[in-house]
Amino acid sequence: MRKSIIIVLLATALAAAPLMAEQRTDAGLQDNAPDRYVVVPGDTLWSIASKFLKDPWRWPEMWRLNQEEIKNPHLIYPGDVIVLERSGPKPELKMGETVVLSPRVRAEDTSKQAIPSIPPRVIEPFLSRPLVIEPDGLDNAPRIVAAQADRVYLGSGDVAYVSGIKDSKIDSLWQIYRSGKPLIDPESKKTLGYEAVFLGDGKVTRTGDPATIEIFGAQQEIGKGDRLVAAAPLVLKSYVPHAPDKPIQGHIIATRGGLRETGPQNVVTLNKGRNDGLEPGHVLALSRLGRTVSDDVQRKSTTKDTSFSMSKLMGRLTPDKETIKLPDERYGLVFVFRTFDRVSYALVMSASRTVLIDDVVSTP
Repeated sequence: MRKSIIIVLLATALAAAPLMAEQRTDAGLQDNAPDRYVVVPGDTLWSIASKFLKDPWRWPEMWRLNQEEIKNPHLIYPGDVIVLERSGPKPELKMGETVVLSPRVRAEDTSKQAIPSIPPRVIEPFLSRPLVIEPDGLDNAPRIVAAQADRVYLGSGDVAYVSGIKDSKIDSLWQIYRSGKPLIDPESKKTLGYEAVFLGDGKVTRTGDPATIEIFGAQQEIGKGDRLVAAAPLVLKSYVPHAPDKPIQGHIIATRGGLRETGPQNVVTLNKGRNDGLEPGHVLALSRLGRTVSDDVQRKSTTKDTSFSMSKLMGRLTPDKETIKLPDERYGLVFVFRTFDRVSYALVMSASRTVLIDDVVSTP
């Protein structure tokens, strides 16, 4: 069963490649696609598909995967061998014999070793922490009301008193935040949410209201009024890259660290989210809209009036100003990996130029 599912996931894309080539000439096999590939630790579904296909994100379009297969492709593991069979009328991928990468016996439950869609090390901080909050998202969250010994600023090892923690247990873990800069929609000018500034972690050492917490792993100074959110377990999901099933167009509204520009393997914030139809696994094209420039054209008068005057001469030499819209330029791809109601996080997978705030993302 597992072999047949993996063949569907990676192999049948090639069977559909001739059809896709008729629809889009840039789809299909890589010119240097290998005959055999052994999956190794550190691979991703994106990187594996890139070895065989020119457009790795076009998987479901080529394979007609159902939604469950798209959202839960935990099927490929280190040691699996992918073989490209070229002898038939159409190219086909098949699973070869699994290669033992280490002397240890692989456990039956290998979900923790499954190959992810994209590099987990880059996106883990964006999965384990909220980082985006709704306009009123922290209003009712537990808050620090005092510090031990009336200290103004707190750091790792310090103790704080928190009001509003309900049903907490000793050693339960909490993350400490404060609201950051607003995320403004460049089109509607409305506030979509706020960046949540992660300050550190704390654990409950005494229950009650107020509860007592001990701060650890502080990344910034913590003080009275900062808010707490219950720590959630890190969940690394794997999604098959796929295009949205409807037209979506949005903008990059923020980058990690608040920089004006960024590049591949960095995370960007989009002004579209679940309410707009985005879901983890969606791939969007990166584009820069063409500028509108003025073209000063000096036009000759077509009249036959030969009488001379300075005003007429100046009028004939005054250039007519025209505006020209330069073409939009697509230059890369982003992979959406976490969505909120009105914003999303995406990883820049490729970019032939610097990625800027306000650049456009759209259904490829």
